[in-house]
Formats: sequence, C-alpha cells, structure tokens
Amino acid sequence: MTSTSASVAGRTASPSTARAINDRLALQLLKDKGPLTAGQLKSLTGLSRPTIADLVERLRQTGLVAVVGETGAERRGPNARVYGIVADSAHVAGVDVRTDSVAVCVADLLGRTLAEESLPVAPDTDPARTVAAAVALVERVAERAGAVRLHHIGIGVPGLIDPATGELNATSGLPSWHRELATALHGGLAAPVLLENEVNLAAVAEQRLGAARDRDTFVLLWLGHGVGAAVVLDRMLRRGASGGTGEIGFLPVPGTSGLPSATGCDGGFHSLVCSAAVCELAKEHGLTAAAGGAGGEARRGAGTEDAGAAEAVIRAALGAGERGEPFLDELAARIAVGVAAICAVLDPGCAVLGGEVGRAGGDALARRVAERVARLSPLRTRVCAGAVGGGGVLRGAVLTAMDAAQNELFGAA
Repeated sequence: MTSTSASVAGRTASPSTARAINDRLALQLLKDKGPLTAGQLKSLTGLSRPTIADLVERLRQTGLVAVVGETGAERRGPNARVYGIVADSAHVAGVDVRTDSVAVCVADLLGRTLAEESLPVAPDTDPARTVAAAVALVERVAERAGAVRLHHIGIGVPGLIDPATGELNATSGLPSWHRELATALHGGLAAPVLLENEVNLAAVAEQRLGAARDRDTFVLLWLGHGVGAAVVLDRMLRRGASGGTGEIGFLPVPGTSGLPSATGCDGGFHSLVCSAAVCELAKEHGLTAAAGGAGGEARRGAGTEDAGAAEAVIRAALGAGERGEPFLDELAARIAVGVAAICAVLDPGCAVLGGEVGRAGGDALARRVAERVARLSPLRTRVCAGAVGGGGVLRGAVLTAMDAAQNELFGAA
C-alpha cells in the first residue's frame, strides 16, 4: 500500500474508503507498537510521506491521536514528533459476576486499569437490591476513574450465553439478578453491554496476557467450584451452536459412580475434579489445609463445594513434601482424563489449567498432568498453569469491552 488508494476484494477502493483503511492501520500500529513518529509510520505502512502527514493530522482532529513527545536528540535537524493514542479518549468497564460477589474494573482505551472495586453479595439479598447496588458500584468506579461515560461494558457470568440473543440462558439455575444485571447496566449507564461466559473471558485474558500468548489454538480448563473449558481455535473463541462449547463437566468419564444427565453433571468429569471432589480426595489422603497434616477437614470441611478450601488444601499438599505427592498424583490423573478426552477431539496442542484448582496447583500440578496426558494420548500436548491469576475473568471482560470500543472508534476491520 503506497498511496491513498487501496484494493478491496479485487477492486480499487474509493479515496474515502482508502483513507478509512489507512487510518485504521495507523491506529492499530500506534496501539500495538506506539508511540511512533511519522517516519516510523511511513516505514511500517509503506504509505507515502504526504499520505502519512494527512493521516496524522486527520487522526489528531478526531482526538484519538496526539503528540506525546519528540525524538531525534541524536540526529541533525529538527526533532521528530512522536504520536500516540489518546488513552483517555474513551473508557470501558469490565464486570465479573459471581454468585456471591460483583467485581468492577474501569480502564482506558488501551486497557490500562484506572479504578477497581468489588462488592460482596449475600445469598439472601433481594435481587432488585443486588442489581441496584451493582449498577451503583459501576457508576462509583467509573467516577473514581474520571470516566464521564463508559463506551462499552463487558460482563463475565457463569452459565451459557445464547448465541442468537446474547442473553444468559434462563435455565442455568443461577440467581435471577444475574440475568437482570446486563439490562440494568445498559439502561442505567447508556452503554452497550457485552455478556460472555466467565471461562471464555478467562481464556481471552490468557491468550492476550498470560500462558497462551504464543498460541493460536488452545483450551483452558476451568477447575474450581464448577468445571468447564474454553476453546480457542485459530485465535477465534468457539462458542458452539447453543453456546455450550466446553461444558466438559458433563463429559462421561471412567472413575465416577454413574453418568451425567441433561439436568446434572454429578456423574461426569465434574464429579472427579470440582472443588468438592478435590476436598474429598484430600480427606481420603489425610490432608488438611492448615498444615498438610493427617485427618480433619480442609477449611470449611472436605466434601464442601468451597473452591477456596480446594485451593488451600492443594497448597498444603504442595508444602507437605512426600506426604502430599500421592494426593497430587491422583488429582493429576483425574484431570488428565478430561484433558486427554479434549485432545482426542480437538488436538489443541496446549491445555491451560485455570480456576482455583489450576491456580493453586501451578507448574507442579501442570507438570504431573502433562506426564499422564502423554501416556493417554499420542497427540503432543503442552499442559501449563494459567498465568493471569484470580482476576482473569475481570481482565477478559475489560479486554472484550476495549476491543469493541476500538473497533467502533478505529473503524471496522
């Protein structure tokens, strides 16, 4: 591309279309590699010097680009201006919705966190009051961040999102306020709302910021109170016909007492590796969260569905040395069954272990799982622990909202 004309689908683009293409290209380069000088933009785009000069001035007038400095102290002649994206030209919010809490992060157009806050939600709280409190929380965090308005809001929720409507499946058994919050935020803050499954958002964060940054194709296994997976193929998040891609909790596997059903995953992979199962397994091996000792219960008791208890007992096992190894080996063998099943169908090449269990187990658990997957499957699969941590869903929500805002402001790809 060497001038203001461009080829689109085999045709020569009009001058206005060519300008839009060039503007978007420059904005993407400034976002990914910037700040940049006009000369660097010329070199990276192949556009002529006059075209770059017109482009930069046009983008400055939109308020999306500004001079952020100068360079050239080591060269003769006048210094070159350095241009960068005006990060405060738009603000976005990410919201992580759990059954017992709501977390909010407001960021600028480049995804940099400006303010963050969370709100606990008691199980007996009136749904209408919870929705009102959550909307007020987003408004308060936006005000702290200096955001006059939010351009987009990304929300991560447990449960299936209907691809046809973009709404949370009403049969998911989640609190009613989960389904009402998106509408309330859209109405209260006058911003587009993007609803997405929480595991999918965790995968977005791992792909952009974490363990899967070098991967076009991978799966993220979410191991915690619930069990699920996110599937990324050729850098695209795959949701399935009904939004149910990755519902591996329902996967029939050996080692369970029965089979899952359409209404419950108790007989599936979920019953092997959910937090309650992890706590029960620890109890069988005589481990506690307190000090890796024998007997007792892990925090609130083995067999509970407390993901925090599962996380604590895994850390205790890792700190118990040889006494913790049998438990970790058996847990890894259970997880490997699910990983091998996914690999047999998708051959993703990489499986990231996330959720409270994956986070607590870290590299030590991932290494054990990888060894067992290698015995179960001929397909070479890297297994690694998630790197984003407990804020992965929130970060993924922010990134999703940021992408939507950039696509609108920068122009369609």
